[in-house]
Amino acid sequence: MTISVVCGIIIKEGKILAAQRSATMSLPLKWEFPGGKLHPGESEEEALKRELQEELNIIVSLDKRLTPSPYDYGDIKIDLIPFLTHYLAGEIILREHLQIGWFTAQELLTLDWAPADLPIVREIVKSQ
Repeated sequence: MTISVVCGIIIKEGKILAAQRSATMSLPLKWEFPGGKLHPGESEEEALKRELQEELNIIVSLDKRLTPSPYDYGDIKIDLIPFLTHYLAGEIILREHLQIGWFTAQELLTLDWAPADLPIVREIVKSQ
């Protein structure tokens, strides 16, 4: 069974937000684009807006759906669905992650990414 997961490439003032998973999460200390699982009956767009509000206390506008990144972690298969978004409002509060950072597209390549996020990073860098 494959789980659909949405993530946001959040852009603010030309920089892209990346979040580092906490030590207690699966894939500890790996970097990722924040987001989460779709709830039954929820659209991808609704899920992403809800997840970013829950995880980071922010509101975003969704601009464009990018290429999904399917990944088999062995114990779980996910279909990671990325959206380009723009930060609109809210003071960031870290509810799950260890830290966040704002990076240029090239700087994203220096981070230790969760495997499913890597193809998305490459797509972003290539499009710059």
